[in-house]
Amino acid sequence: MQDQRFVNDRPDVATWQTEELQEDVTLAGQVTAKLYASTTGTDSDWVVKLIDVYPQKVESDWKLSGYELMIADEIFRGRYRKSYEKPEPIVAGEVTPYTIDLHTADHVFLKGHRIMVQVAEHVVPAVRPEPAEVCGEHF
Repeated sequence: MQDQRFVNDRPDVATWQTEELQEDVTLAGQVTAKLYASTTGTDSDWVVKLIDVYPQKVESDWKLSGYELMIADEIFRGRYRKSYEKPEPIVAGEVTPYTIDLHTADHVFLKGHRIMVQVAEHVVPAVRPEPAEVCGEHF
């Protein structure tokens, strides 16, 4: 899995992380992100990533120092927030709730690590960029 530090300085990525964990934290089962967001367009791609951040100094393997291991992720097109069968435009400028399925995970975040969540509005070139406006041919 690719180290996720390459997006740390991007201005279009929102990042939250815990303090260093004082004990191991086990994650097992369904992972779901609840996102409340607005956009200036009538459609958007939302990218959510759950990341295990290694300590800044890993003496046993220096290459892992500060490593950011993606545990779960999903790319969600906003027009499908209510139904995949009947997509509908987002109301521009309105905070809209999204439930984003990150699927199942089975991972232990070790003591000394941090848990990070990143949210971005797109991930180029992994998916075709959304034009931010719903056009007739999309439906």
